Amino acid sequence: MNVNQQPHMASPYGQPQPGYQGYPQSGYGGQQVPGGYPAQFAPYNGPASAYQPGPPQGVRGPPTSGAPPVSAAQAYSQFGQGEVQNGPPAMGPPPQRSPVSQPYSQGAMNLTGPQPQYNQQFGAPPTSMQQMTTQMAGMQVGSTVPSPAGPGYAPPTISQAPVSAAYTPSDPSSYAPTPTVPSQPPPAERVPQSTPSQPYYGAPAQQPFPTAAPPFSAPGPAQAPAPPLASQQSFPQGPPPSQPPFSSAPPQAPPTASYGGPLPPVQAPHPRAPPPTSQPSAFPGGPPPTSTPSQYPGPPMPQQSPVSQPSPFHSGPPPLPTTAGGFPPQGGAPPRPLHPGMQGPPLASQGPLMSQANHVAPPQPGMLPGQPTAGMAGPPPPQQPGMQGYPPQQNGAFGQVRGPQPGYAGQYPGQQNYGAAPPAQAPAPSAPKRLDPDSIPSPIQVIEDDKANKGSEPFVTGVRGQAPPLVTTNFQVKDQGNASPRFIRCTSYNMPCTSDMAKQSQVPLAAVIKPLATLPPDEIPPYIVDHGEGGPIRCNRCKAYMCPYMQFIEGGRRFQCGFCSCVTEVPPHYFQHLDHTGKRVDCCDRPELSMGSYEFMATVDYCKNNKIPQPPAFIFLIDVSYNAVKNGMVRMVCQELKTLLDYLPRENPDVQSNIRVGFVTYNKVLHFYNVKASLAQPQMMVVSDVADMFVPLLDGFLVNVSESRVVIESLLDQIPDMFADTRETETVFGPVIQAGLEALKAADCAGKLFVFHSSLPIAEAPGKLKNREDKKLVGTDKEKSLFQPQISFYANLAKECVTQGCCVDLFLFPNQYVDVATLGVVPTSTGGSVYKYTYFQAQSDQERFLNDLRKDVQKPMGFDAVMRVRTSTGIRATDFFGSFYMSNTTDVELAGLDCDKTVTVEFRHDDKLSEETGALMQCAVLYTSCTGQRRLRIHNMAVNCCAQLADLYRNCETDTIINYFAKYAYRSILNNPTKNVRDSLVNQCAQILACYRKNCASPSSAGQLILPECMKLLPVYLNCVLKSDVLHPGADVSLDDRAYLRQLVSAMDVTESHVFFYPRLLPVHKLDVESDALPVAIRDSEERLSKGGVYLLETGLNLFLWVGANAQQELLQNIFGTPAFSQIDPSMTSLPVLENPYSKRLREIIESFRMQRSRYMKLMVVKQEDKLELIFKHFLVEDKNNSGGASYVDFLCHMHKEIRQLLS
Repeated sequence: MNVNQQPHMASPYGQPQPGYQGYPQSGYGGQQVPGGYPAQFAPYNGPASAYQPGPPQGVRGPPTSGAPPVSAAQAYSQFGQGEVQNGPPAMGPPPQRSPVSQPYSQGAMNLTGPQPQYNQQFGAPPTSMQQMTTQMAGMQVGSTVPSPAGPGYAPPTISQAPVSAAYTPSDPSSYAPTPTVPSQPPPAERVPQSTPSQPYYGAPAQQPFPTAAPPFSAPGPAQAPAPPLASQQSFPQGPPPSQPPFSSAPPQAPPTASYGGPLPPVQAPHPRAPPPTSQPSAFPGGPPPTSTPSQYPGPPMPQQSPVSQPSPFHSGPPPLPTTAGGFPPQGGAPPRPLHPGMQGPPLASQGPLMSQANHVAPPQPGMLPGQPTAGMAGPPPPQQPGMQGYPPQQNGAFGQVRGPQPGYAGQYPGQQNYGAAPPAQAPAPSAPKRLDPDSIPSPIQVIEDDKANKGSEPFVTGVRGQAPPLVTTNFQVKDQGNASPRFIRCTSYNMPCTSDMAKQSQVPLAAVIKPLATLPPDEIPPYIVDHGEGGPIRCNRCKAYMCPYMQFIEGGRRFQCGFCSCVTEVPPHYFQHLDHTGKRVDCCDRPELSMGSYEFMATVDYCKNNKIPQPPAFIFLIDVSYNAVKNGMVRMVCQELKTLLDYLPRENPDVQSNIRVGFVTYNKVLHFYNVKASLAQPQMMVVSDVADMFVPLLDGFLVNVSESRVVIESLLDQIPDMFADTRETETVFGPVIQAGLEALKAADCAGKLFVFHSSLPIAEAPGKLKNREDKKLVGTDKEKSLFQPQISFYANLAKECVTQGCCVDLFLFPNQYVDVATLGVVPTSTGGSVYKYTYFQAQSDQERFLNDLRKDVQKPMGFDAVMRVRTSTGIRATDFFGSFYMSNTTDVELAGLDCDKTVTVEFRHDDKLSEETGALMQCAVLYTSCTGQRRLRIHNMAVNCCAQLADLYRNCETDTIINYFAKYAYRSILNNPTKNVRDSLVNQCAQILACYRKNCASPSSAGQLILPECMKLLPVYLNCVLKSDVLHPGADVSLDDRAYLRQLVSAMDVTESHVFFYPRLLPVHKLDVESDALPVAIRDSEERLSKGGVYLLETGLNLFLWVGANAQQELLQNIFGTPAFSQIDPSMTSLPVLENPYSKRLREIIESFRMQRSRYMKLMVVKQEDKLELIFKHFLVEDKNNSGGASYVDFLCHMHKEIRQLLS
């Protein structure tokens, strides 16, 4: 992802390579979209490269609207093409979520012969949900013979090999029924497909996914009707109310609420072309995906429109009824109202439908599939001819379908001619259907539920092992003995008692620690405790600091350590009597005995060389080579520093900062400036011997701003003019950092270097680099070398910097490859940051760069820090992730530590834990404050221990697990091929979920995907990590961007990693200007966008305002000051200041989003069908992407398949 994307440059998200082997897509069916397709948005084609001068060889140029054309046949991956549904999300009320978990299921129907054709109005695109059932249930379709295992347990079946793309029916007698329970989708077990499947993320070869049978033709409706009320919804003919739900099968032990769609009928062998490449449809009038050679192409399909199959799950329409002979009723059998008695109670111990069991399975033989459970009414069933189609999408204003675009004669190969009547067709076997995206766990639903349940009450930290609210919830914290979740978040708040249990579950045991996190104004920052000259009270053996877990004994004269159980004498000055409960009577008056987080004043013993430290210094090192001067960076930095120097960090806003400053400019040589207060003009000294760097002056280089203000301002005025006519294009980089380091050594203080750099350092000097960008290595075993530093020089330099307490922040302004992987070594090892502004343009990037610089200079930070994590007996910290240096196995050394940096710590067992005592951890950070004081910040955390796996799975935090997985994977690519890294992530996730399924879930059919309630979003979020540019880049993502993002994520906290991997998408056209509340976010999928809407997408690094082509004139007038869509300027980076409540509120929201993030998010306005839309679509992470990343639905199916392989 090119975070500094300019509108004029090629999109950072690239063309997929033909036949890309990476991340095959789901193959439920890949059917065509019916002719008159009313939804506004086509399925997602992923960002293709945005501004290609011409279509790639062999590929038809992109249409302005409509689906992308099929490219030459290529290896067909095991998932079929775009099954993204543009259709309506659930209209019925969302299912109630239970505290525990509950099943999602998909039923199956036995249809044993060819079905009669019946035309149907189409409001939603076909989605090959049907296949799922077959696959998930892992059964063959045929006559219904109960399985030997009895209802509910289907014998595993062997998946069929494809026979030259013919759909070969399975043996009709082997279909075994299983119970259904509403829940999430699962993956497919078998169905033929045109070529052998490719491994998905390199997973074991899979059973092929189905290609859809040729669908029925369906005329499109003129418009979609309003949704029927849930109470009035009609459903297909069912058994009479008196008839029991399972008429011909013995009832299942715990009755499950069944809700499913029919299985694909058995079909006569039918020659079948693979699905079209890319997606089956495009927005009528939607943006063209620039049709890249799609990764999963095959020969074009004959044109057909699919029959709409009902989707199972709470939000899809129910399935077609069968008649006695197993056929759907011909013509219009009258629908029957939903019979409330049809639904069984949820599985025992599973709570209401929807969350633990997320599975899909066929119903009992003879039972009607798909009776929606009460409270889960879905859209109405497929209608008979002459009736309208599905209800409109909940946030969609649907316009008329457009005809084919001019310039594209007739229909695409394999695609419908949009807006035209579908070709007439002979009846064909019905197409299997795709999973309904509304029936699988929704991140938005989980986020909103958490806000409703936990957002109103303060989170009190006194209870051990209590999981905090999600990072997306606004909540207040009351510290009562455990650190606030703003400082520490754990992957699980129940630690397994034994290492065997931890190994079995594969749940990572880790904590994401943000030691200097800023707190909201309504929370009290940690108190500072001064224990006098003796220093903080500590355990004699393990050196843990005094905290609420220390137990006072012998009347208060000694205390027993909670970490190692050693007994230590209490110093006389700290003695206090105990009350009748054994607590000290002054317990509540002492932060270290009653709070989870606090600070100790450190004594001289805690200082380097036993000397009180000097106040730190900031040194600004500015590249003045040709590129840096030409793009306006030099002038901008000098101008900004004149005001910024008044805002250096300080603890007391009324007192001047005592941080000293110094200035250096450089190209091939370095220029030092003497800005001593007594000088009339600054003096410049040039060091051209860059091979042996030294600082030419001591006195006058580092100065106090208030004393030398006049001289400093004079210097900053002169620098841009002095180098305005430079012709020097080469730069050095290593000597620049050495110069800053030497200056700090000479002044004997810690500090921070701000380096503003523009190009690859190719001038002759230590640290010289060569251009090694080689796209041919991407995807090979040598790709990992591109993430490793070119030379060892910078790692050694970083080590010296850490020793001195010299932190480096790097601001890059590249126009081409600069080797971020190597230049970033010093910043990421010293606790610094890298900021990157590719193709920097003064006009459009000024706001972003200057805001980043202001925040970076002003933010609270500590210098020369060392962090150590102590744990109670039984576990220990074994691995650390973040921007730091480690010279031994226990101490995390940070030359600088600011309020945004996190350190992720992984724990392993070295003994058994006990459920009574739980597990304790204490993070102690020793640092120098910006005033020069040496301090210790202490964070304590106690979690529960459990002997039962069910307790472990009840108390995990998915967002933190994903943060850990991302950092683990991003570090692993330094030494492993990216494909192996992706495979290991998928495998570990499958093991976590398989262990839950095997040991914690109620018994149910293998065709059901069952997810723990607190981890039901693990698949969708993990898929976002797997599809990220670092692990799965598109052709246009540069190596520098990948290295930059890899370094960035390694120090992210959970809040930022959450929005980075699953961006926030707000429908701002629903904004209520009267209220402070934001509109409820929608899921990151193109089918959720309405052509009449305006949406704000936030990724933590970028903001996009997407404007639909049919947005109301009044809305556009309020936001942009023009009523015409065509007059909106897509190059604007800030909204016009208009005097209307809507404009004011929207600008406030954008500002508040920017305040919440550590980096300034540049706003990009994206008009529907504009070239920038490809970049925007890259962040719609539930959809397939162009580099081969699976859609959420497809990945969930793949996960299910992996889980089933592990269980079998």
